[in-house]
Amino acid sequence: MSSSERVVEPTLIDILRDRALRQPEQVAYTFLVDGETQSVSLTYGALARRVGAIAARLQDCCQKGDRALLLYPPGLDYVAAFLGCLSAGVVAVPAYPPRPNRFLERLLSLVGDAGATVVLTTPEILAQLDQLPELQGLKGLAEEDWGEGELPEVALGNLAFLQYTSGSTDAPKGVMVSHDNLLHNLAGIQERFGYSAESRGVIWLPPYHDMGLIGGVLQPLYGGFPVVLMSPLMFMQSPVRWLRAIAHYGATTSGGPSFAYEQCVRKVKQEQVADLDLSGWQVAFNGAEPIQAEVLDQFAELLKPCGFRREAFFPCYGLAEATLMVSGKGKAMPGVVKRLQKSALARHMAIAAEEDETNCFKAVSCGQSLSDQVLRIVHPETLQVLPDGQVGEIWVAGASVALGYWKREQETGKTFGMTLPNDRENLFLRTGDLGFLDGDELFVTGRLKDLLIVRGINYYPQDIEKVVKNCHSSVSLNSGAAFTVNINGVEQLVVMQEVNRTALNDLDKNEVVGSIRQAISEHYDLQVCDIVLLKPGKIPRTSSGKIQRSVCRTSFGAGTVKGIWYWTSAASQEVTRVHSQVKPTKIELPTELEIQDWLITNLAIYLKVPPDEIDVNQPFAYYGLDSSVAVSLTGDLAEWLYLKQLDPMLFWEYPNVEALVQHLVSIHL
Repeated sequence: MSSSERVVEPTLIDILRDRALRQPEQVAYTFLVDGETQSVSLTYGALARRVGAIAARLQDCCQKGDRALLLYPPGLDYVAAFLGCLSAGVVAVPAYPPRPNRFLERLLSLVGDAGATVVLTTPEILAQLDQLPELQGLKGLAEEDWGEGELPEVALGNLAFLQYTSGSTDAPKGVMVSHDNLLHNLAGIQERFGYSAESRGVIWLPPYHDMGLIGGVLQPLYGGFPVVLMSPLMFMQSPVRWLRAIAHYGATTSGGPSFAYEQCVRKVKQEQVADLDLSGWQVAFNGAEPIQAEVLDQFAELLKPCGFRREAFFPCYGLAEATLMVSGKGKAMPGVVKRLQKSALARHMAIAAEEDETNCFKAVSCGQSLSDQVLRIVHPETLQVLPDGQVGEIWVAGASVALGYWKREQETGKTFGMTLPNDRENLFLRTGDLGFLDGDELFVTGRLKDLLIVRGINYYPQDIEKVVKNCHSSVSLNSGAAFTVNINGVEQLVVMQEVNRTALNDLDKNEVVGSIRQAISEHYDLQVCDIVLLKPGKIPRTSSGKIQRSVCRTSFGAGTVKGIWYWTSAASQEVTRVHSQVKPTKIELPTELEIQDWLITNLAIYLKVPPDEIDVNQPFAYYGLDSSVAVSLTGDLAEWLYLKQLDPMLFWEYPNVEALVQHLVSIHL
């Protein structure tokens, strides 16, 4: 067949145009504004007209291939803006909207790396951006009403969007995802998940990441089934909203990282779900971070009375560099869990544990590779393909593998387009993840690269180490290590840091620890589990002077670290929920002192610190309060105060206990 006769695959915009023509009145997207009952919707016809209007505006001010930054809160405006970029031939760059004093460095770095010339956002966010001199050259489009327009006939370039992969500030890496990548991965997900026009979705995942964007927003458009979207803040504030939405809208598919299921186990009460029917939930996907077998057991037990079936669990594995999905089990197939010897895993061998063996690891299979791609387990140094049962690096080849990293040829060369000694035909992606095969079943066991994954989001340890070294004068430069450890099935952040020799005699250990926690909270929205301060020269290094994070992690886990000061969140084990369970009546409203006591007690529980450590005038960030804790607390607080809902951003608007108490008194008393 000649090139002129080659069949051109339809793009997502072609699919939208076709659905708008054939099903103009069918609802495509619904957004739950309050996470419960208040909703707005877009039909295929209305969506196509809005996308057409956005595309027309972009074509007026952009050239084909220009980059457009998307800064929207979750919602239908974001969906239309992303598709508007695709329709105009402009490269979309999804990003988190800025919050006061948070994520600004990352935003500025991302804008510079992408070379964005225009930003699509809301009028409120645009007003914030106008105050930043670093962004004065960026053209802002923030229409309250885009109006309507026709989808343009545009010969789209190969590059669809840039997916930035981590919380990194120094070196943001934009994965170049093409239109072909998108269509291939969407087709693979459609086949493996068993989606059809009869499917129904409920998605709370943030649309700035690959799972929320591709799996939650684009997959329903590709498959022609409706989806109900909600903000991740609404989920974090009250996880039961997710389950109620699934039951109310009859969703057949929904999911998230392992921590989402853990949040339900921890916070949802049996009486809250007693009347829910979840028997129609066919695909409960679980990916983006290590899958915890114990959490799946607990979640299935919690919702068993609601008709939830364990075989609905859909463990899967993927990464942005492969567009989204690499492997997953078949719909309604039983999941595979293996009990493995921990000692053998340390030797990179997957050996089944004996029935009576206690020192074991439950490995959950992430299913089989997509049918038309190649997956191998490779020794990371010899580059030899390993047989079943041996742990090595996961390599994948296929049409879903992205084009590379934006403007990073050297890193692209080290990660993409790799070949194997006995396979020169396939070009492989080195994932940096460790795993093994058992027949066709892929088990992911860890990470080869220095990458931290917390709540499904990637962070580079060197970025966290940078903010630590600059947070206090007593801290040594370039002498710290950040890593995660698994505690009760949850990845927790640990920092080991040397202090200056001149500061040893007069070291204010609590002040240094507080500065470290505050810096990490403000820059990365992360909570630190443990901090170890070391004497100068005590951080493990290689002969060339590089810090050995893996050695730090091993010694910390073994309890052999010789530090001069240990701060640990384990002190919270002495805190009970007695005070937090004292609930005011609707007649006898809580006093100012009672609200303060509730906040201190519950902050101590969530932050894992003794209650007497919390100063009512100290900023929440000082204690390392991260967004998941802050938003979750607003849900608990609203329930305690008999309020239907509180603003999930409350802890940023009123940044310490005293200010928050005064606000709550003003609205409640």
